[in-house]
Amino acid sequence: MSDPREIELKLECEPSDLASLQDHPLLREAATQEETDLVSVYFDTPDRQLHKAKLGLRVRSHGGRFVQTLKAEGDGLFERPEWEQPLEGPEPDRAALADTPFARLVEAEAPLAPLFTTHVHRRTYLVEQGTSRIEVALDTGRIEAPAAGDRVLTLCEVELELKDGTASDLFALAHAIASLAPVRLGVRSKAERGYALAAGEIDRVRKAEPVPLREDMSAAEAFRAVAHACLRQMRLNEDILLRERNVDALHQMRVGLRRLRSAFSLFGDLVDDTLGDRIRTELKEVTEPLGRARNLDVFLATILPAERERHPDEVGLLGLERQLEDERAKAYQDIAALLGSDAWRMLLLDLVAWINAGPWLRDEGRGRAALRDESARSFAARELDRRRRQVKKRGRHLDALDPEERHRVRIAAKKLRYGAEFFAALFPGKKAGKRHGAFGKALSDLQDQLGALNDIATGHEIVRDLADAPAGASTLFAAGMTAADIEARTRTLLEAAAEAHEELVDTKPFWR
Repeated sequence: MSDPREIELKLECEPSDLASLQDHPLLREAATQEETDLVSVYFDTPDRQLHKAKLGLRVRSHGGRFVQTLKAEGDGLFERPEWEQPLEGPEPDRAALADTPFARLVEAEAPLAPLFTTHVHRRTYLVEQGTSRIEVALDTGRIEAPAAGDRVLTLCEVELELKDGTASDLFALAHAIASLAPVRLGVRSKAERGYALAAGEIDRVRKAEPVPLREDMSAAEAFRAVAHACLRQMRLNEDILLRERNVDALHQMRVGLRRLRSAFSLFGDLVDDTLGDRIRTELKEVTEPLGRARNLDVFLATILPAERERHPDEVGLLGLERQLEDERAKAYQDIAALLGSDAWRMLLLDLVAWINAGPWLRDEGRGRAALRDESARSFAARELDRRRRQVKKRGRHLDALDPEERHRVRIAAKKLRYGAEFFAALFPGKKAGKRHGAFGKALSDLQDQLGALNDIATGHEIVRDLADAPAGASTLFAAGMTAADIEARTRTLLEAAAEAHEELVDTKPFWR
């Protein structure tokens, strides 16, 4: 049985995009071209032991031959371990999985049953790119799951698999393909989509997931896994926003983006290079419409309903709501334009290329090699200590700080919280787990209070913006009244935030 690591990049697209790609000289002149139909049946136990362990087991049939493949999660996006074995028939061979994670996770008596099936028509091309050979697969087809009834999920994607050479060549080819057709970075395997179809969760909004870190990882490997997890959260929720206006998907996409930007900061000098700086700056600039829409979502969903309860007879609140709804509609239109743009698609491809093959992985200056090779655990402990000291210092006398100083405390606390979430798996054990829970709760309480204070500040900005827009006298009166009411909550929230800060300072770190 083989034990290689599959290095593969997925690009999602429409069937018409594949048709134009296969006629392009880039593929038409490729050294090897094949066309085939593949049927893959995915198996799991009744209680989904494999899925819970982030494993996928399939038996693929092709031309009367059968191949069993077990795939693991790997770094969460780009590089995955896989184990393959030819079979005599369509049923899984458990004995052939004896030296894989399967044997440690699945009990011998646990039955395996088919869960879903993929039907794929594949055209493959072996492309020379730079000094590398890359297999390009154009896949169209469908996923069928008995549990989903008549619902079928269509498949249309380009898969790039590095046969030999360097990852930078693979990303260069992806960029070339993206310039020919409006492909998007894919972050879900066929197996994951099949499980989602079977569970009826294809359109589910995705919150942040635990980052697959291991104690034997280097700091560089940890950064790649963290960045991939953030990028994955962004893309899964982006897919929902491409189809519809969804408040929760927008929120979670922004969370993924903020987590990614926090990862850049947490890993600091390790990942600091000119290309990365440019990409981070572009991400911050182009995603401003997301923040504007989110602020309006919060105002309309929380602040305005509270005002209607306090002042049920104030007619100006209806005009205020209508005006802000119009503003929100414009903000979501801006989001649609952003996500539909070529610049956004290319930026995400530039980002994933930089994460996996950027200059930061090759730079030998400023002790960069030693930073990359440092154990993820020691790096995490040192960085969490530093961030904790920062929150402790900046948050002193928190209830006496001005709004700008409070904002700095909030940002520092947010980075500490994301760091604690990112690095949790590096500190296993019952004691660390208990401390992590207490530490996370204390951080969450502080962030809740500071977040509420930030909502007040944002609410004031929204109301101030109305002064520059055409609005009736009653609407402007309601806006002023709302500003006064939300400001009245500030003192209570400040006291609660100061108490939460003291509680956090007294909470024992889980990484010691």
